[in-house]
Amino acid sequence: MATNSIKLLTGNSHPQLAKLVADRLGIELAKTMSLNYSNQETSVTIGESVRDEDVFILQSTLPGDINDGLMELLIMINACKTASARRITAVIPNFPYARQDKKDKSRAPISAKLIANMLQTAGCNHVITMDLHASQIQGFFNVPVDNLYAEPSTLRWIRENFRGGQGCVIVSPDAGGAKRATSIADRLDLPFALIHKERARPNEVSRMVLVGSVKDMTCILVDDMADTCGTLAKAASTLVSHGAKEVVAIVTHGILSGDAIEVIKKSELQTLVVTNTVPLGEKADKLGSKLRVMDISPTLAEAIRRTHNGESVSFLFTHAPTD
Repeated sequence: MATNSIKLLTGNSHPQLAKLVADRLGIELAKTMSLNYSNQETSVTIGESVRDEDVFILQSTLPGDINDGLMELLIMINACKTASARRITAVIPNFPYARQDKKDKSRAPISAKLIANMLQTAGCNHVITMDLHASQIQGFFNVPVDNLYAEPSTLRWIRENFRGGQGCVIVSPDAGGAKRATSIADRLDLPFALIHKERARPNEVSRMVLVGSVKDMTCILVDDMADTCGTLAKAASTLVSHGAKEVVAIVTHGILSGDAIEVIKKSELQTLVVTNTVPLGEKADKLGSKLRVMDISPTLAEAIRRTHNGESVSFLFTHAPTD
């Protein structure tokens, strides 16, 4: 009997990343067709057999179209389940609704838990994601969740672009990201600073207080996502006002919604470094040389390969695959 192979499927959210992962694995993307009927219902057709196969479905979030991408993913999972796939792994580089992970006010939904339930109901056996906004989301699932980290790729980028980090300080733009920033600072043996922000209302920062010294240093802001970029812009101006030589931001998910492009252009940020977990499209052209993109397809491809072969994935938590 032929050995079961990897079947890599993708929806319409991020075909470029799926192609990079497939090339890295040395396989072809499975044939699928996804379209919307005139009444906006999503229709998915799997163009080849997945019976008793190890199926991986890569679907990220497309800014402005998150719900359509999520629905497409659920339908693809269910299509593979009813077509007798042996195991179905959802590869979701940027987990949708990850910020709605707790009940922080009366009558607030815990939407991340709802997404977890929906994925499992559709037929998902395993989830691979990257830099979850809140790591406790892993506990919302009754199936295994591998939360990969962009940290190894970030460390490599800093070493290659800043002479190993000489004259740099790692800065967290808020208290919630302190653990991420201190981990990077410790690995590079660099100093660490923290910005405490006070919010007037959601998505709006009112005041920032710097803890630590940044005078005459290159500040590297690290965060898990850049959405409206108000926090990053305000953090950058705070650092410059405290004597920073230059400010660079490294974030995993470059969502860049709303007026984010204009905010970054007008900000004190010299460079914004993002990974390609989220499709950037024309946003990359608009930001030009101010934007740098790290390719994390090798990490995702290696996680898929190791999962398929029954090998440990924990190696990827501390190492970035070499080219």
